[in-house]
Amino acid sequence: MKRIVLVGLFLASAFVSAAQSQTSQASSIVPVRVTAGTVLTFYLHARLNPTSGDSLDGLPKGTLLRVKMLDSIDSAVNADGTEFHGTVVSGLTSSGELVIHPDSEVRGILALLRSRSHPEGFRYELLVTSLTDHGKSYALTASLEPSLGDSPVASNSKPAAKDKPKSSESGATH
Repeated sequence: MKRIVLVGLFLASAFVSAAQSQTSQASSIVPVRVTAGTVLTFYLHARLNPTSGDSLDGLPKGTLLRVKMLDSIDSAVNADGTEFHGTVVSGLTSSGELVIHPDSEVRGILALLRSRSHPEGFRYELLVTSLTDHGKSYALTASLEPSLGDSPVASNSKPAAKDKPKSSESGATH
């Protein structure tokens, strides 16, 4: 009888240790917290239809997209896949032509991504998934990091407005 009790206690302590380990791993992923009104700089990564012949095709990978957040996002509260909305702060030019106007609508999601460089193998990221400019929608991918992978990418873009792009402004942690 004593052996059964000892085995039961051992199994219970093993379950508690495993549960605590999983909880501590999830909580050690760096959270993303952004308040509404914060201006963030996203890096363009890809277009879903890059040969569509529209003006966005001239924007290179790494183009900076400054976005004013209309929604607050907190990875401790919001689930993976939560949508957010924003507006473009600075227009973008390509070959001297304004291709994205200020106040264009931006849509995106909070995503939990795999990451080789993060100790637990995951990181939170805000991803822009579409942009609507003067009634025309574009499917794209842009993130707060220069690369969705683990290596940095240089940027070749220039904002149309005179303000200089900054990585992330007040109220954001990532």
